[in-house]
Amino acid sequence: MKVLYFGGQKSGKSSLAEAKALTLAAINTANTSATVTNLPRYIATYDNSFNDPAMQQRIDHHIDYRKQNFETIEQARDLPQVIKPGQTHLIDCVSMWIFNNIDTSQELLLAELDKVCNIDANIVFVLNDVGCGVIPADPLSRRFVDLSGILGQFIAKQCDQVFEVKYGLTNQLK
Repeated sequence: MKVLYFGGQKSGKSSLAEAKALTLAAINTANTSATVTNLPRYIATYDNSFNDPAMQQRIDHHIDYRKQNFETIEQARDLPQVIKPGQTHLIDCVSMWIFNNIDTSQELLLAELDKVCNIDANIVFVLNDVGCGVIPADPLSRRFVDLSGILGQFIAKQCDQVFEVKYGLTNQLK
């Protein structure tokens, strides 16, 4: 199953996506004859190459918070490399992955997402909704907003379920 949660910053989308990933992993484990429960894989896409201490604190908090329920994998690029068939994955977040790959062509990013979506695995995507404002004045910001919208549309088409999140509340669009 492929699922997308999108919404604004601090909307609650990550918490809801985590709960969904845990549910999918439990269903997946119950439907197999495995004797060991496989933790869902939390694909953390943020690359703190800017050495921002405040962001590092947020990262450390998130890792500590979820370590009992998820296997954390830090992967800023090349998502297909870490998606394993038959397992459950949470990609948090696609927006940071776009940011990390801002100099990559739209076609290559779409091809990478297509490869991810065609892996036989449960994948829960998280995406910031940045397309509800004015057109940014600078070219880099416009590119980021445009890629977010285009790649978000692609992911939504591939997903079985799509949820918009505002203030911790969901609106299921698909």
